[in-house]
Amino acid sequence: MNGSFLNRLRKGDLLLGTILTLPSPEVAELLSRSGLDWLFVDMEHTLLDVQHVQRILQAVGKEFPCLVRVPSMDEALIRKVLETGPSGIVVPHVNTPEEVEMILRWSKYPPEGTRSVGISRAQGYGLSLEDYMDRANETIVVVPQVEHIDAVNNIESIVRVPGLSAIFVGPYDLSGSMGKLGKVTDPEVQELIRKVKGACLKVGLVPGIFGVDAAAVKPYIDIGYSLIAIGLDTSYLLKAIQQTLSFLQREKGTS
Repeated sequence: MNGSFLNRLRKGDLLLGTILTLPSPEVAELLSRSGLDWLFVDMEHTLLDVQHVQRILQAVGKEFPCLVRVPSMDEALIRKVLETGPSGIVVPHVNTPEEVEMILRWSKYPPEGTRSVGISRAQGYGLSLEDYMDRANETIVVVPQVEHIDAVNNIESIVRVPGLSAIFVGPYDLSGSMGKLGKVTDPEVQELIRKVKGACLKVGLVPGIFGVDAAAVKPYIDIGYSLIAIGLDTSYLLKAIQQTLSFLQREKGTS
């Protein structure tokens, strides 16, 4: 499965996903059957823990790609999350090439890295241990999240760290680091978003980004972003309810 996701990623295919925030295997399973290409499972801004992540991955199955955003640059937690068997990880607030090298080292088995060998879901509980160890270093996707002006200033050196496939932009935190919190369409914020895209494409990396809805992500797709997270599970639920109520209230007013 992960080889297929990685191949599509590297080819620059448009991969549309959404952010999963609810600790619900059922919601994850539903989203995996919705036509999305992947799921962004968020541990940073939610109550999701490692057990939730594993149950979510079990619900969607091995064939559906999931990238798990860990809360921080934490070696022990990254190791635990990888043991649950995701397609890869997203690591927030990465600002320097040295930090990129560090998270890559933590995510790879020797000799490329320092990841410890365990027997968990990722290794088929031991049934596919050798096969997993043989291919994990090549197929696990490690995605640094660029969401600070310092990271953008270092982007030319960040994208040249060997072992990366993609960079993911956090536009809201990026805008905050520029003194423009939430103003993601501000021309200066957009200029940095284009700068990250350009640096990625120059060296063959995939640029990824989040947008709150289809209208927000369309301009990013138009300029070359291809790993896209659109909205949140909770926002889709809320909007569907609001649209239903709004329709019925309008109908009531015309009857």
